[in-house]
Amino acid sequence: MEEKTILFRRDFTLVVIGQIISLFGNGILRFALPLSLLRETGSSALFGMVTACSFAPMVVLSMIGGVLADRVNKRDIMIGLDFCTAILMFVFYFALGNLPTVPLFIAVLMLLYGISGIYQPSVQASIPLLVPPEKLMAGNAVINQVNTLSGLLGPVIGGVMFGICGIRAIVVLSIICFAFSAIMEIFIQIPHEKRMRKKGVLAVAASDLKESFRFVKSEKPVFFSVVFLISIFNLVLSAVMIVGVPILITQVLKMSDVMYGFTQGAIALGGLWGGILTAMTAEKRKLKDAYILLLICAVCVAFMGIPLLLRWSTVLSYGVITLMCFITMGVSALFVVQIYTMIQKQTPPQLVGKIMAALISIAMCGQPVGQAIYGVLFDAFQEQTWIVLIAAAIASFAISLYAKKIFSRLEEESM
Repeated sequence: MEEKTILFRRDFTLVVIGQIISLFGNGILRFALPLSLLRETGSSALFGMVTACSFAPMVVLSMIGGVLADRVNKRDIMIGLDFCTAILMFVFYFALGNLPTVPLFIAVLMLLYGISGIYQPSVQASIPLLVPPEKLMAGNAVINQVNTLSGLLGPVIGGVMFGICGIRAIVVLSIICFAFSAIMEIFIQIPHEKRMRKKGVLAVAASDLKESFRFVKSEKPVFFSVVFLISIFNLVLSAVMIVGVPILITQVLKMSDVMYGFTQGAIALGGLWGGILTAMTAEKRKLKDAYILLLICAVCVAFMGIPLLLRWSTVLSYGVITLMCFITMGVSALFVVQIYTMIQKQTPPQLVGKIMAALISIAMCGQPVGQAIYGVLFDAFQEQTWIVLIAAAIASFAISLYAKKIFSRLEEESM
């Protein structure tokens, strides 16, 4: 009886450690590559366009990753993709300085995000197989904390390394991380039941996605409303955070790369705090109140614009923006874990990977569009960036209020 209550069993622990190492390597790259491009070009519009292009493959390939997660051994997917990423960065190291910078960075970022899109559904789908049902939300919270912990260390260390050693040292460190993670993942055992297929890979993928669509349409149509809501929220608010924070810190406030690294670290630390809070309050929180978390995020973005509107000192403005980033990420972590757990509990095991991947992919569709739009807006309002932040906050606030009735409906269906 006591065995059923254990969360950190051997295989789940190995998955967690592998995630820490792999995501740390990914974190320093996602920090350093866009920052290097922004420093070199100084163009907010180009920065927004590049981040949008980079993010697009993740949206598309996440659905393929979901199909693979339900068809292929999840451990093999993790191992193969980590090795592939190590090889990719090895090639990138020798391409630096020998190929045009902007196309090279776009290609590498697109591949990195695309690999992540295939990789993460395998991790998400493996959690219900490695932890007891009563520990599912705690398991999701741990994986979410791993993401944020790696995101905390990656930008902080990446910021220092970028300022001292440059981009090449970061690439070498990432290669070591991906290779080590792949080797360690060889020893993970994840339950897998091989499913026979009589059709080609693309036909199987299409069939599996149709099966997932039929389930959601007939059994859980409210999932469509949730996905649409999150997609719009990502377009309006998540995109302004992704594009806006580096522009505000490095271009508007003229802070150093190290200080930007600390802000990114604070964002990840906020996610870690949110994960801890999730584990502590899992039994008390209700779906119908989830909209409040979105409201808090909208208010935080509004507060980021206030010091720029009132022309506070650089240090004070930096402190307020960093604090709001911390709170926003923490609250977002609470929201994401709650939604993921709800979907996992209400979905048959054989469909979890596909449905999680499909819903997440659709929910993220708005983000690249928003990133491209905000890149142009921050260029157009470079002397009054607060206008962009306040407008995003007002729109996000309205979306949050609309979300209230959707989450109330979800609460009723889950009872």
